[in-house]
Formats: sequence, structure tokens, C-alpha cells
Amino acid sequence: MKPLHGKVALVAGATRGAGRGIAVELGAAGATVYVTGRTTRQQRSEYNRPETIEETAERVSAAGGQGIAVQVDHLQPEQVQALISRIEKEQGRLDILVNDVWGAENLADWNVPVWDHSLERGFRMLRLGIDSHIITSHFALQLLIKNKNGLVIEMTDGTAEYNDKNYRLSLFYDLVKNSVIRMARSLAHELAPYQCTAVAMTPGWMRSEIMLDHFGVKEENWRDATEKEPHFIISESPHYVGRAVAALAGDPEVARWNGHSVSSGELAKVYGFTDLDGSQPDCWRYLVEVQEAGKPADASGYR
Repeated sequence: MKPLHGKVALVAGATRGAGRGIAVELGAAGATVYVTGRTTRQQRSEYNRPETIEETAERVSAAGGQGIAVQVDHLQPEQVQALISRIEKEQGRLDILVNDVWGAENLADWNVPVWDHSLERGFRMLRLGIDSHIITSHFALQLLIKNKNGLVIEMTDGTAEYNDKNYRLSLFYDLVKNSVIRMARSLAHELAPYQCTAVAMTPGWMRSEIMLDHFGVKEENWRDATEKEPHFIISESPHYVGRAVAALAGDPEVARWNGHSVSSGELAKVYGFTDLDGSQPDCWRYLVEVQEAGKPADASGYR
């Protein structure tokens, strides 16, 4: 019933959104989960959001795992190094690394060409979305490769197939999200001799706390948002991608995904998990076949 019992995970960037959903679902599968971020009950990050790492850790424990909150700025190498040293001292191993640090929703100027885009905000986006992942991997993978069957999840937005064909509304955003996909492929090459696996993972249109606030709804009444944006009918909760990560982590043949770019909807078809409402939204297929094709919003056959 607890396929990840005895496993140790680090979800870097677990304060809210996908990171929180992943941490909770890893906990539900029995894992010990270190949840990191900058916002605690005593201090907020530049986001100035109310969600905290302590709250995430408590949800992990309530789900059946062990949640451990550690405040870390993943752009500070010494803080990441101290984190990994702590995990090694307390657990002696690291089985799952989820690189989910992002924190740049407020930095992108959408559909603004690079010559008009703020360089300061653009380069901050690159630092948050790329450098933080590299710094974390540099220290964490030294511990992860000490045991076979380790798993690294690089969280991004969009599959490789979709992103190869589409401009993601900002040069900086496009660069970050595609770099993370490529990062997973590079890590797959470097981890293979140690029988460990790296995968790039994307949710679909995710109902993060920020997205729900944008539409003025809660998870309980999220469908009300379709009055403003009908295509929101294909959206998914953060638990959906969390269950995708947990499914990979519990798969003894996970190496078949090494270097691949996958989505929550794609993996739901393979592993059979569902979202909180029992559905299996397939956002990226819907996006191409319905929304971008100019068809009326209708998730029939897509969830």
C-alpha cells in the first residue's frame, strides 16, 4: 500500500503549486520528503505569497509520509550543500530528486520582444529557472548516485514535442522551459552508468494557488472559472502531476523513461492514476486539437 516506504525524496521548490502536489503525493506513497523553498511562517520570498514550506511538510505527513521542511534558497550553493549534507546525515541516502524551483511567474512580459523586455527581469528568470536546477543537481546527485535506481525529475512547462513547434510567449520563458527539458536529457546520459534515471515532466493547465487566485475561485469550485475562460475545463490539480511523479518513483522499470519528456496526462494513461475528481485530463492533446484549433471548449474525450 506504501510503495515508496523507506525512500527519501527532495522536492526543491515545494512551497506551493506542482512542488507541493508532488511532495504530498510522494508522502501518500510512503516516502520521507524534504520540502524546500524560501517562504516560511516567519519569512516570505519576493513572491509575497502566504503558502509556506511548513504547511507543505505538514500535508506530506498527513498524507502518510514524513515531511521535513528546510528553508533553502537554491541559488545559494552553500545553502544547497548544507541541505544535502543534512539529508545524508539524517537519512544516509537520497532516492528521488525533484527540481521544481521556478518562482518567476511575475517576471515574464508576455508577447514582448527581447529588445523591449526588461533585461533585469529576464536574467532573473534564467537564474531562477535554470541556475537553481543546476546548483541543486551538482550537490544532490553526489548523494543520489550512491544507490541504484535513483530518480531525477526536472519540472518544466510543455513537452519537448510541443515546445519544439511553439514559441512560449517570451524569449526568456521559452529558453528556461526548453533548457530544463534539455537538462533532463543531459542528466540521463550522466546518470545512466549509475543505473539512475532522469525525466523531464510537465503538468497540464494546473490549478496552482496562483492560478486559482487569478480566476477568483477555490479548488472546490474551480469549474466556476470556465465562465471567464471556457478552456479552463481541461485544467488539473497539482495532485495529478504529483501522482505522475509517484508512479514513476514506484516503477521498477522506470529506466525506460530515461531522458524522455513526459506529461501528467500521458503518464496517467500508462499507470492508470487519476486526478482528485477521478478524471484523467490530457491537456497537451486538448491544447493542440481543441483550443489552438479554434474549436469551442469541450473536454469530452480529453478527461
